[in-house]
Parts: sequence; C-alpha cells; structure tokens
Amino acid sequence: MANAPVKKVPIHLQSSQNRLLIKNGRVVNEDGMEDADVYIEDGIIKQVGRNLIIPGGTRTIDATGLLVMPGGIDPHTHFELEMMGAKTADDFYKGTRAAVAGGTTTIIDFVLPEKGQSLVEAYNHWRQKADNKVCCDYALHVGVTWWSPSVKKEMQQLVEEHGINSFKMFMAYKDAWMLNDYELCQVMETCVELKALPLIHAENGSIIARNTEKLLAAGVTGPEGHALSRDEEVEAEAVNRACVIANQMNSPLYIVHVMSKSAVQALRLARTRQKQPLFGETLAATIGTDGSHYGNACFRHAAAHVLSPPLRARDTPAAIVDALAHDDLQIIASDNCTFHEKDKELGKDNFSKIPNGVNGVEDRMAILWQKAVNTGAMDPCRFVAVSSAAAARAFHLWPRKGRVAEGADADLALWDPRRERTVSAHAHHHAVDFNIFEGTHVIGSPQYVIVNGRVCLDDGELRVVEGFGKFLPTPPAAPAAYGARERTSDASDAPPADTPSPRASPVYTNGTPTELSISNKQMEGLSVSGCSTPTGRKMREPGQRDLQNSTFSISQELEGLDTKTSVRVRNPPGGKSSGLW
Repeated sequence: MANAPVKKVPIHLQSSQNRLLIKNGRVVNEDGMEDADVYIEDGIIKQVGRNLIIPGGTRTIDATGLLVMPGGIDPHTHFELEMMGAKTADDFYKGTRAAVAGGTTTIIDFVLPEKGQSLVEAYNHWRQKADNKVCCDYALHVGVTWWSPSVKKEMQQLVEEHGINSFKMFMAYKDAWMLNDYELCQVMETCVELKALPLIHAENGSIIARNTEKLLAAGVTGPEGHALSRDEEVEAEAVNRACVIANQMNSPLYIVHVMSKSAVQALRLARTRQKQPLFGETLAATIGTDGSHYGNACFRHAAAHVLSPPLRARDTPAAIVDALAHDDLQIIASDNCTFHEKDKELGKDNFSKIPNGVNGVEDRMAILWQKAVNTGAMDPCRFVAVSSAAAARAFHLWPRKGRVAEGADADLALWDPRRERTVSAHAHHHAVDFNIFEGTHVIGSPQYVIVNGRVCLDDGELRVVEGFGKFLPTPPAAPAAYGARERTSDASDAPPADTPSPRASPVYTNGTPTELSISNKQMEGLSVSGCSTPTGRKMREPGQRDLQNSTFSISQELEGLDTKTSVRVRNPPGGKSSGLW
C-alpha cells in the first residue's frame, strides 16, 4: 500500500544498526599488526582486543582471512568543480559513493574561488554543495587564487571560525589561479601566523604558457601537446622553488600530486636543507598508468588521460612506488576530477583547452595494493600509512581518523588480500564511462567498508546513504606540521630513550628475525604475493613507536592471554616444560 504506515523497528534490530563486532580479523595500523576483534558502538570504536564482552543485539562480521584497516583518506578530490568551461561529472554524492566502494571513508575537497571572489563566500558555496550529498565524512582545503589584505583577513576567519587548516596555491594556470613568487611568500607567511598548512601545485606556469604558444604555432594541437608543454624539468623547477620559498618563510609545505622522478629528486634534495616539515603527495594515476596514452590516435582515449602535471614515462610508476615506500613521498591521493567526453572535446583542436582531470578516488587503494604490496615494495603497515594515517596526521585528523584504536571513528576497510577483479568503467561507480585503469587486474580489494559505524559496503554490496557523511573541522597547528610529533593512542607506545631511530632499524638483527618480521610472516597465508618482509617503513620519526615493538604477541598467539611476563610453551619440541624460560 502506498500510504501504509512505517512499522516501528524492534529494539533488538535498532541496536544492531549501531552495534557491530568484527571478529577473527587481523588489525593493521601504520605501526604494526595484531590479531584482534573490534567492537563498534554509535559510530565509535569502543574496544580492540580479544575475548571482548559486548552487549546483546550486536551484529557480528566474521573477518577471518581479512585485514581490518583504517578507512582510506583521500586528501585531494575535486567534486562539482567548474574549471576550463566545464563542470566535473562526479558530484559530492557520486564521488563519495565511488570513494566508499573502494575503501576510502574520508575525503578532503578543494574550495577554489574565482579571482576576486571572497574566500568565505566560496567556502559557504562548497558547504552548500556537499553537506546534503556526501556519503562519508569530508573536510575542505581552500585555494588562495588571488591576493590582497582582504584575503589575509578571510584566511584568518576561515581558520578561526570555519575549521580550515590548509590553503592551496598554484604556480601554474597562468592568468587564472596562478600566484607570483611574492604572493606565494605572503600566503606562506600568513599560513605560519595561523598555524595552517600551505599546499602547492608546483609547475612553472610561465614556461608552460610560452611552450603552449610555440607548440600550437607549430601545428601540435592534440593531447600529446599537453605533456610536451610541461615536461619533468618544468615540474622539478617549481618544486625546488616552492621549497626554497617555504624555507625562506620558515614554513612547512605540502606539495600536491608529485608526478615525476625529477620532482621526487628535487624534494629529496630540499629535505637536506628544509627547516620545517615537507610533505610529498602523489596520485593513484601516477603509479597506475603512464604518459604513453597521450600518443593514442583516439582523441577520446588520449584526452581522458590529460591532467596536470601530466602522466610521465613508462618507468615512472615503479619509481614513484619506490619513493612512497622509502618516505621520499608520504601520501597517495587521487586528484579525482572527472569530465564527460563532451567536455574533454572542448580541446579537440587545442590541447590547452582540454579540461584537466582523471578518475581515481574509487581505485586508489586497490591500485596501490596491487602495485606496491603485491610487488613486495611495501608491507601492509606502510600501505595504511600512505593511504590513510599520514594524511590524518598532516591535516590534524589523527587519531580520530587513520587508526584502528579505541576512541577512533569507526571508519574501517575490511580488506580481502585474495579478492581478484579487473578494473573497468562498466563496473565502477563514477559518473563517467571511462576509467584510466581500464583492464588492470588487481588482487586485493575491500570486502566490507564501514563508515561511522555503518556497513556501507556489505560483503561486496554497496549500500551508501546520501548525506550520511558530515563536515570535519580541521584545527590549526597540526603536530605533524608544527611542533613536536604527537603521541600515539597508547602512552606505552613510546620507545625508551636509548631506542635507536626506527629509520635505521633493520628487519633482522644479527641474522635473527625480529618480532615484526615474525608478525609479517603470519601474513603469508593472506597475501597473494607472499611478501612478509616489511620495506619502506620510514614514516616514523624519533619519539614515535619503534616497529620492532609490534603489538603482535607470540604469547597471545599461543595461549590467548592479554599480558604475560614470560612465555611457557606447553609442548615444545623435546618435551614439556613447566618452568619459566
């Protein structure tokens, strides 16, 4: 009946909507792995451990064979953005729906004001677009696309009243969003005053503009001209210049979408002199495909791969994965900025008019797992660091986000390292019918995704709710960018004073496997690659938890006890032991 009243949900079913127990999984955080159950109530992780005492009316998910990881954090998306005469295809509903399908439970989008537009007015406009559509939590960066004393005043207002702690500047897009070096200095100085984090799109806009003019005059009009106009040197120069300016202004700095080996080298060199923290972000597109597509004879195909900075040479993806593994880069994002085919065709006769952007928010985590974990370049802990925890730290969402721990938001990805699929536009959840990763075979994807305690990907079936997510105010003075490194959720995590730096900690000491390597050895039955040697684990700074002191406990494995001062093996090889050893 059309007008039948809605039946009241029985109380035991109501409770099952906000109480959830995840059993028999392996919890993976950036600093270690442990076999533990996770109990969630009212969107918050209440307990992590074994033999948990939980109330009745609780739904249970059997996570046997699954990795229980923090939901992904994608700190670089563009939903409902108008640029270059077009509007992105993925709005805040379709974009966050795709994010959740891939294991990402938090996104950070960009407010990009027009030149002369009030920053606060643009911020309010973005909130209106997003608040009733997002399927997961979101935060916002704000772009500084022009400069005046009023902009400085509005930056202060955004930090103090609206929960913004990051501002983006462009060194590219001449005559649109680009700032000159003097203006970059002023914005960075203002960020330091406000304890906000400056973000930079690093490409030399003046060189790009001149190269574009010359290429068009020479008759190069197709998508291949986009990459020719802005080669690696153009990116690396800007990365170096941005780092020099930040160092002179005594400011931390976050470089968005690092796309080339040359830019990584510039970052590596800058860190030898930088006084303040320097973050490097790359993209799923950077490691999942390459610039060979620009030469494709099909305009639709080539134009669909156009983004800035562009995709690079065929050997770039492996080099960028290595940079992520060894902490030259700290974060992987998507820069999801999709356009319909008709919009890309605005540049049919002039590559400089092709709207810049590709997909990535849905496939980011699976592409990273396939290209980095399944190849042995990084272990699951480092995967969690670069896909979630590092972004949470950089933008002051830690430890509420980016960690499976008591008191954290119940944003989780239950990852099946054996699940196989082939990426295809026919199966993805974006609003476009093209996927730059088309045909890529991945082994490892989420089986369940939990957003604020709600199961939104349920055994592979997507069940998102439009408007379920909420806006996340990001406080200034993130400890990762300003001041001492924050403590982890457990005070006992801090290593003793004489503990060597984790950066230099080997996996093996004098030929003896450390506890961490033993812990990872347990992964062999879960990981298709069979990789058990942790690599690229260099995110941690002195004062943070030493990975040698993993939360994984051999005594817990054998006897199921929470704590024990020594281990008694009941039936070791050679006979029963009754004493302490």
